[in-house]
Amino acid sequence: MARKKAAGTADSQNSPPRGSASAGILSQRPVKAGRQTIGGYLIQRLQDYGVRDIFGIPGDFVLQFYGMLEDSPINVVGTTSEACAGYAADGYARINGIGAVCVTYCVGGLSLCNPVAGAYAEKSPVIVISGSPGMNERRSDPLLHHRVRDFNTQREVFEKITVASASLDDELTAYREIDRCLDACARFKRPVFLELPRDRVVSEVKHDYQPHVENVVSDSNALREAVHEAKERIKAAKKPVIIAGIEIHRFGLQQEVLTLAERNNIPVCATLLGKSVVSERHPLYMGIYEGAMGREEVRRYVEDSDCVILLGAFMTDINLGIFTARLDPARCIYATSEKLRMGHHHFHDVNLSDFLKAMGTSVIGTRRAVPKIRQPQIAPWKPQPKAAMTVKRLIQKINSVLDDAIVVVADTGDSLFAAADLSISRHTEFLSTAYYTSMGFAIPAAVGVQVANRGLRPLVLVGDGAFQMTCMELSTGVRRGFNPIVVVLNNKGYSTERFIQEGPFNDIHNWNYHRMPELLGAGWGFEVFTEDDLEKAFHAAFANQDSFSLLNVHLDKLDVSPALKRLAERLAKRVGDTER
Repeated sequence: MARKKAAGTADSQNSPPRGSASAGILSQRPVKAGRQTIGGYLIQRLQDYGVRDIFGIPGDFVLQFYGMLEDSPINVVGTTSEACAGYAADGYARINGIGAVCVTYCVGGLSLCNPVAGAYAEKSPVIVISGSPGMNERRSDPLLHHRVRDFNTQREVFEKITVASASLDDELTAYREIDRCLDACARFKRPVFLELPRDRVVSEVKHDYQPHVENVVSDSNALREAVHEAKERIKAAKKPVIIAGIEIHRFGLQQEVLTLAERNNIPVCATLLGKSVVSERHPLYMGIYEGAMGREEVRRYVEDSDCVILLGAFMTDINLGIFTARLDPARCIYATSEKLRMGHHHFHDVNLSDFLKAMGTSVIGTRRAVPKIRQPQIAPWKPQPKAAMTVKRLIQKINSVLDDAIVVVADTGDSLFAAADLSISRHTEFLSTAYYTSMGFAIPAAVGVQVANRGLRPLVLVGDGAFQMTCMELSTGVRRGFNPIVVVLNNKGYSTERFIQEGPFNDIHNWNYHRMPELLGAGWGFEVFTEDDLEKAFHAAFANQDSFSLLNVHLDKLDVSPALKRLAERLAKRVGDTER
């Protein structure tokens, strides 16, 4: 980890992207003794870090804090379940730069475990606040409701799935613990957990307090040597290529990556998790690199490269196309917020943003010619009369209607793999859980997107199985007047599991998804069997600006996306080569 110093000016790695929180993080307003409560201080610091909205469900152990939130400038967004609140806060954080969720003790907090674990795995900065029993009422060790094992159980669980956690049970340390955890959330882009006993919400500190924030700075010698070696490797390469990943989103380093690429005419790929890290219509953009699931020409170009520059990328099994990717570490520069490796050389105490800024200061060697890259073509859409719907044709239609105001939110499964072939025109216009792959993410995450930025319109791609898990969060969208377009890929079951091993356990009960508006009292629903149906449904859905639209797209149970078909062909070839 890089060295620390007291805050003076924030760098982009220690601030939420889009700059929404940087000014607040540097706030050094002293807190006078007896003038601020623990709950009030927490609310103020949330605002300093850029939290304008908070998601959750109230409960008796957190009601007093909820009352304070309602009286504050922070907008409280109630959801249909705690799990949905977690997914919504995650989606909000990916747009806003940081998010927050507030729930009651154990029954609320432990329901958040899966969304928070996903946010941790995919580096999404979410602040989790939970109420808890008061310190005075714990003295005789009573069996209070919501308690699991002992009063520390909830906090101990969250210690495993957050980057920092604290119980705000002591007036002497509460302010410092709040600052420590919020700083960790912003610095590492991972969730943190704060537990607030209900008899400490209005407790006042008995001493003056000066907020203190530390910034991470690089070791100058390590940075200089790392930049020198990286430039020498790129200078000597005949065919370098950049693979940009999710951390470029999280730390707001898109421009630094583009500067490096444009000054040296180096083509850029993205991982599936990092999709839309740069505009996919940029002249240097090649496509998604995900092993056999990606386009063959992209896979071949990357794996033939003599210098692969991996920037902020998690090389997971999904990003690597279920390990069908072939990257030689000896030919890689691998830079993330946590490590920097070139070939088999490791560098320590080098900040990712410092490294990228230094790499883009000048042309490296002789300026290369612009590589000849075949851009993904957006096929013109024309419905074939009475043709049954397929995943491939659905994606082609969606590609034809995407614009700068649309954010694609893809759920786990073939919805995600199919979305790899979409062309996103601007950065940060694609959200997915492409590493943790938790089903049920997309609907509540889309709520978080529109809370964060009402000018964006989510187009949600969700399988019928994932939809059944969290679909009631459409109710929150109705309350808020949101207008997502939800496309349900209805093949009566779990398509990716069928792809791995077929069986009746993959089948689910079919719903009349298009009739959800009748249940919720708002929205438009469409049942789609053919390409003609899809054309009419999309035309109406885009015209409907006032409420959600839901397309129930019927698909053959064995129809899968082109990405999954590419993977199947590659895996079959590998098995055949092994048997020979």
